[in-house]
Amino acid sequence: MRHLLKLGDLTTEEITDILNLADQLKYEQKNGASRPLLKGKTLGLIFQKASTRTRVSFEVGMVQLGGYPLFLSASDLQIGRGEPVQDTARVLSRYLNGIMIRTFAQREVEDLAAYGSIPIINGLTDYAHPCQVLADLMTIREYKSTLRGLKFCYIGDGNNVANSLAVGCVKMGLDVHMACPKDFRPDADIVKWASAQDNFTLTTDVMAAAEGADVLYTDVWASMGQEGEAAGRKVAFKGYQVNKAVMKAAKPDAIVQHCLPAHRGEEITDDVFEAHATELFDEAENRMHAQKAVLVKLMG
Repeated sequence: MRHLLKLGDLTTEEITDILNLADQLKYEQKNGASRPLLKGKTLGLIFQKASTRTRVSFEVGMVQLGGYPLFLSASDLQIGRGEPVQDTARVLSRYLNGIMIRTFAQREVEDLAAYGSIPIINGLTDYAHPCQVLADLMTIREYKSTLRGLKFCYIGDGNNVANSLAVGCVKMGLDVHMACPKDFRPDADIVKWASAQDNFTLTTDVMAAAEGADVLYTDVWASMGQEGEAAGRKVAFKGYQVNKAVMKAAKPDAIVQHCLPAHRGEEITDDVFEAHATELFDEAENRMHAQKAVLVKLMG
């Protein structure tokens, strides 16, 4: 494992190793026994998309590991003024020990890895969100003690989070059911790969996907950059909501996940969100612990 560009690049064993290390680092941090595993290391954080959880979790996590995070806004870099990404990669490789980038095009992340000589971490692209899904898997395992064989239901847009969930959950042995409107399915190549496995189902039927689910997951109907489509998406996604009826179809002890921020009243009702707030914010916290494990694996 040289980079974290997308979960499709990792084996089941590599994902498991990250989750095991994340559990260990979380335990140590909670018990005041954090170790400076990245002492003297510097992580560049490039943001071309705004963030709350990604920025804070990476910055605090890097400090807890004894390293130094350096926030790099795209507007402050020459990459924001047209410098080729391959040149930026080669320059920053001379200064830093690793780069996390949150941007639009997956190609930009791939180019940083191809032309740079240091580990690259995908903090989010329009195609994938691997850090989020590692935290999701970590949280599911905390609540359910296992991953393999659980029924996982995703309801909503086939976006970057859905793409990474399909890959990560299939690789880790969950029984994955995704309910998306027909014009808003996950990436075609990911659907083709996942459908070739025996634990993936893609449907438009929300209640069928939710029936007997151990985990219910949803995300906003209009992601960052799609604000102009919000009105049309509200029509297309009518009924694609985690609500009392969906919760009733799932198992009584089903947990609810959301990558946040949530638009309450759209993809999830306020009452369901509040009833499951503990696991939702455990999931958000686990972004930091999962990412610390990735940083140690790549830069330690």
